[in-house]
Amino acid sequence: MKVQFAPRNLPLERRLQTAAVLQWVYSFLALAQTCIILFFVLLFTRFWIISVAYGVWWFLDWDTPSKGGRRSQRLRTHAVWRYMRDYFPITLVKTVDLDPQQNYLLGSHPHGVLVAGAFTNFCTEATGFQKLFPGITPYLLMLPLWFRAPFFRDYIMGGGLIPSDKDSASYLLKNKAGGNAIVIAVGGAPESLNARPGAFTLLLKNRKGFIKLAILHGASLVPVFSFGENELFDQVDNPRGSWLRTIQEKLQGIMGVALPLFHARGVFQYSFGLIPYRKPIATVVGKPIKVMENPNPTNEEIERLHKIYMEELSKLFEEHKAKYNVPADKHLTFV
Repeated sequence: MKVQFAPRNLPLERRLQTAAVLQWVYSFLALAQTCIILFFVLLFTRFWIISVAYGVWWFLDWDTPSKGGRRSQRLRTHAVWRYMRDYFPITLVKTVDLDPQQNYLLGSHPHGVLVAGAFTNFCTEATGFQKLFPGITPYLLMLPLWFRAPFFRDYIMGGGLIPSDKDSASYLLKNKAGGNAIVIAVGGAPESLNARPGAFTLLLKNRKGFIKLAILHGASLVPVFSFGENELFDQVDNPRGSWLRTIQEKLQGIMGVALPLFHARGVFQYSFGLIPYRKPIATVVGKPIKVMENPNPTNEEIERLHKIYMEELSKLFEEHKAKYNVPADKHLTFV
């Protein structure tokens, strides 16, 4: 395979953009493991006191992730995220205002490989979430597993990430003062196995837990679609029923995380690597679906609201797809 190297005379701005995305990919794929190794390695050096002191702090701070976390405005507004935003670029599109006196549950679609759109829009201020939706505080849900990694847990909490379990989400949604927005990548890790250019298949047909959660707390449901999310990486063919897909699904069931075999470009060349392609992402936030609070929702009530949600998500996609170069014959498929 012939390697296409990046030009030597690239502007500094573009190099900084690539560096910003590189650190994000590393953070997503390997920072947690690095932090765990560092924690234990320090115990066998003259800096052992750092791990011991952190261990005590960790014990005392154990429940913080499930009680709203500990976000850092300094981290969320850091310049590195602006460079990352401009690499693709990523934009946040508002269709209606959100009332800061209410709580919301935002369903983010699609998951993509590395959730680039949801992370940039809801875990940083690079695209201006606070300006577009004043009085609303977003919290992106992430697998609880990652909040058990020393040091790493503090980093992700700084961006506004919280564990993706019922108790963590309920803690924020039951706040009657309003102004909290829980963001759920509904398709989760399994949906990443479908993420490839031109794909519009969403794991949503049997995903109803977030619907029940919204009813329990009377939180308005908001469909969100990131156009371009699936264009960032190529993925090795893994159709359902293939040996590769079977192995991936079994590993996902065991470990709780999916392992898509994805690739795109490198840092200094454009032919292969794990750096995403420079493809634009437009995250469109739809209008809220009013939800009546009910501590004991029936299956019929959940089914009815789930159907409305899918219809509104499809409507959002159809209304905006032409703006983002999606062919007219392409439609969302729910599985």
